[in-house]
Amino acid sequence: MRNWPQADGEAPLRARWRFGTTSVTVAKPIPLPLPAPPTEGASPDPAAPRRIVQPADAMRVLEVAAENARRGVRGVLATVVARKGSAPATPGQKLYAGGDGSCWGTVGGGAVEREIIDALSAMLDDAAAKHQLRSFRLGPELGMCCGGSVDLLLEPIEALVACFIVGGGHVATATAPLLARVGYAVTVSDERDAWAEEGRIPGVRCIVGEHDEVGKDFPRDGAVLVMTHDHGLDQRAIEWALGEGFAYVGGVGSRAKAQRTRDRLAAKGFTPEDCARVRMPIGVDIGARLPDEIAVSIAAEMVAWRGRRIRSRAGTSAP
Repeated sequence: MRNWPQADGEAPLRARWRFGTTSVTVAKPIPLPLPAPPTEGASPDPAAPRRIVQPADAMRVLEVAAENARRGVRGVLATVVARKGSAPATPGQKLYAGGDGSCWGTVGGGAVEREIIDALSAMLDDAAAKHQLRSFRLGPELGMCCGGSVDLLLEPIEALVACFIVGGGHVATATAPLLARVGYAVTVSDERDAWAEEGRIPGVRCIVGEHDEVGKDFPRDGAVLVMTHDHGLDQRAIEWALGEGFAYVGGVGSRAKAQRTRDRLAAKGFTPEDCARVRMPIGVDIGARLPDEIAVSIAAEMVAWRGRRIRSRAGTSAP
């Protein structure tokens, strides 16, 4: 038996074995590239954790995207809009990647899915990302033997801004549903069972408990609005919200109460910048007195704050 040559080009690619009077010719094996790994969700940053794709049909993908948006989690969605020739993707298939690391659905698997997950991850990192229409030729571009092409729409799914209302009294009862109607994901907490019973305020999550426990997992880029039944509790809630670094901290109260609140903050070592961050009294000055009127003024201020934040992230100025 003749061994295969060890150096390239030194011998032919075939070898011959002889068994008695029978001769067999065998071709030299040619090394083939290893197949691509299963789709786990590659990341543009090699140090970043890989996304594990959860199988789901298009309806479930949309449900997950909506659930995350209501929780204040931003996401991005890919939808197969066209297929030409032989391709594993089917028009209507969807793949979702969330800012919480989740990934649901499929756009056909394989190399095209890994490319799309990379693109979705990049969009998540870009607060100003816009809709994109991407086309892939599976053979020339991705090395897939099916050889067709697919077109996909990539779109950001903006999260509802999370708003945590501390206190479930009359002003909160009027304010919370109005904020929910203008696009906030609202949670109300109160230590009193009767004021934070689930289902008490339509369209709003109500939780009985202390603000620091209920709000421990709340998105820190959201807003905290303090309007409890007790001035001392208001003060503690505002101090907690500032210390946790929430993006917006506001409180209901008179101008005299607002000044006392800031004086106490300064006495406890909060910086002048932190004290100035507290919006109190919260709301646009429209002369509001009754709970429903105060709710309108608060909602107007929160819509304006959200708009400024969106324009800031997009790098544009107010019209």
